Amino acid sequence: MAFISLKNVAVNFPIYGAGASSLKKTLAASVTGGRFGKETGVTVVQALSGIHLELKSGDRLGLVGHNGAGKSTLLRTLASVYEPSSGEFRREGTIASLIDPSLGIEMDATGIENIMLRGLVMGMSKKELDRLTPEICEFSGLGEYVNMPVRTYSTGMMMRLAFSISTSVQADILLMDEWLSVGDADFTEKAEKRMRDVVAKSGILVLASHSPDLIAKECNRVIHMEHGRIVQMS
Repeated sequence: MAFISLKNVAVNFPIYGAGASSLKKTLAASVTGGRFGKETGVTVVQALSGIHLELKSGDRLGLVGHNGAGKSTLLRTLASVYEPSSGEFRREGTIASLIDPSLGIEMDATGIENIMLRGLVMGMSKKELDRLTPEICEFSGLGEYVNMPVRTYSTGMMMRLAFSISTSVQADILLMDEWLSVGDADFTEKAEKRMRDVVAKSGILVLASHSPDLIAKECNRVIHMEHGRIVQMS
């Protein structure tokens, strides 16, 4: 059964050499939205602070807040991209991360090679990848381009490949940073259907978005974040 628990979780990013420069602090704050503190003499950006959250199967959580509020940092923490600096984080269930589907795509590798590389990173076995590769290739609609280096692809083609890989397996927990848009008009309809299927079959959905309508439509719980903290939960 899918389950997520965070108790007093904090995520800090050290900024070496920035302690004496108010200009650097100002610039970093404008980008991260985080707060500043000291940790063994090193200036740190407190990207998340005091996060308490529990999710179970059936929860559809929306994350809202201004740019730099901590939404993407929280998503990456749930995906284990970032390790908490303090607090307790527990998670049960397999993860599908659609935070950035194109992240990790190797430009000099072929489409087929990227399917294998990305699939292994996602935790799939070679046997599973051998079984899924033909379906991924067909869904992407790339034809013979799957045997060519990704650097020869258009942006739309690369997104189609990344989307096809990322949504090829069903996971217990689905993490999304905005609703995916794959660009190509002729690919959009079947991509939307697949996305709906993936969301419907997931135990837990965590979706960060600036769209109130999308959050209201997709989520049954909402948290509002400011400066790395949860300031409201409904």
